[in-house]
Amino acid sequence: MTIARMLTIDHLLAMKRDGEKIAMLTCYDATFAAAIDRAGVDIILVGDSLGMVVQGRSSTVGVSVDDVAYHTACVASGLERAFLLADMPFGSFHNESTAMENAVELLSAGGAMVKLEGAGPMIDIVHYMTSRGVPVCGHLGLTPQSVNQLGGFKVQARDEESARQLLEDARAMQQAGAQMLVVECVPAALGKEVSATVDIPVIGIGAGADCDGQVLVMHDMLGLGSWAPKFVANFMPGSDSIQGAFEAFVLAVREGRFPAKEHEY
Repeated sequence: MTIARMLTIDHLLAMKRDGEKIAMLTCYDATFAAAIDRAGVDIILVGDSLGMVVQGRSSTVGVSVDDVAYHTACVASGLERAFLLADMPFGSFHNESTAMENAVELLSAGGAMVKLEGAGPMIDIVHYMTSRGVPVCGHLGLTPQSVNQLGGFKVQARDEESARQLLEDARAMQQAGAQMLVVECVPAALGKEVSATVDIPVIGIGAGADCDGQVLVMHDMLGLGSWAPKFVANFMPGSDSIQGAFEAFVLAVREGRFPAKEHEY
């Protein structure tokens, strides 16, 4: 019997170096986790998107650490291969001691790495955590936890100054010890530049085809939402099952067919 190897950050770094695209989906329970794992998805994110697609909220802001920890434990029990990333929800990482305490809870629940949104003062938080052994993924561009401050779900870094700042933030994240980045809702040319600028994997969502990998919310790529952003593709048409849709997503990412031009900004 062949035993699947659990992916590590070293595997993901090697994929970036080798030019192999990384496939990532959100997930919140063991059954879907097992199906996504079998499909060959490299990273599963227990996103605070659960606030919207599981809990029925209008944003991610009300999600708690306990919510994410519960769903992380559920997902972890369904995995054999995929790398498990857990979101740190709004308000859970805005000082060093709180960030450490909450990160430990998510890692103890089964996460291999935690993800936090934003730059600026968050850079120091990332450095504090990584210097104490916590693996961290940054999240730049559109940061859904700040949607009220941003005035809605809008494309970010369209002008030269904000694009330059995002590149500086990406470099600062890597220097602070972050081992992966998610970049959301930015022009495709900027997504390409970020991926070329840093040595760590850059996973795009609405950031163009030239990022090192792609992530979608599972419910969106299964066509379950009443509304979906421009960067979403529905993988159910042409698939004979949900399992087939997951496999189609992985293949489309690997072959560079997703995202297509119509999914880019």
